[in-house]
Amino acid sequence: MSKVSVQCRGDRTYGFSPTQTALVVIDLQKEFFVEGLGECFDEMHAILPRVKRLIEMARDLNCKVIHTRESYKPDLSDVDAYRQSLGYVGKPGPLGRFCILGEPGHEFVEEGQPLPDETVIDKASFGAFYNTGLDDLLRQHGIDHLILCGVTTQACVHSTLREAVDRGYWCLTVADCCAALEPGMHDAALELIAGEGHLFGWVADLEDVVSGVASLRASNAANQK
Repeated sequence: MSKVSVQCRGDRTYGFSPTQTALVVIDLQKEFFVEGLGECFDEMHAILPRVKRLIEMARDLNCKVIHTRESYKPDLSDVDAYRQSLGYVGKPGPLGRFCILGEPGHEFVEEGQPLPDETVIDKASFGAFYNTGLDDLLRQHGIDHLILCGVTTQACVHSTLREAVDRGYWCLTVADCCAALEPGMHDAALELIAGEGHLFGWVADLEDVVSGVASLRASNAANQK
C-alpha cells in the first residue's frame, strides 16, 4: 500500500505510510468518562464510537496501535511533588482511587480495549514520552508518523503531541476523536496546534481520514485491473 493522503484543516495535506505510522490512543480510562468529573460529559462520550472506528481502521491498515494510561503506583512513590500539590492522583472516586494502577477506573473503556499484541504505555506524566521508552519503541519499528486521539485534548493529548514534535515525528491530531472535560478547552487546544504556521502538525476529522484511506484503496484497485 502506498501513502494515504488526508485533507486537513487549513487546506493542508497529511501523507502517511501505514507501516511507518502509529496510532496513539491516549488515556481512554474509565475514570475519565465518569459523570460529574467535568462539564463536558456528553462530548467526552461522543468521541468513543469514532475512536473505536479509528482504531479498527488503523488495525486494518497494519499501523501500529499504542494505548496509553496515566498511571501511578498505589503507594504514590512515583508521584512528583508538583502532582501531589494538585491533589488529584489517588483521590477516592466512584471507580476507586484516581489514576492508580489496579483500580477499576484505571481500566480501558470498552471502545478502547487493546488487543493482546498491542502496546500499553503506563505513564506517570501527562505526555506519553517522559520516562516510558516510547521513543525507543517507535524508532525500533521505523515509525516516524503519529496519529493522535483520546483525552483530554488540552492536557495529555497536547503534551504527547508537543513531546512528539520535539522528537521529530510528523503528527496528525484527529479532532473529533479527542475531547476535553471543560468547555472551550478542546477548541483552544486545536487552535494552538495550527498557530504560528502549524507548529504542532496537522488537524483533521475522522471522515477526512476515512476519505483518504478510501481514495487510496480505490486507486490501488484500479491499478490492479
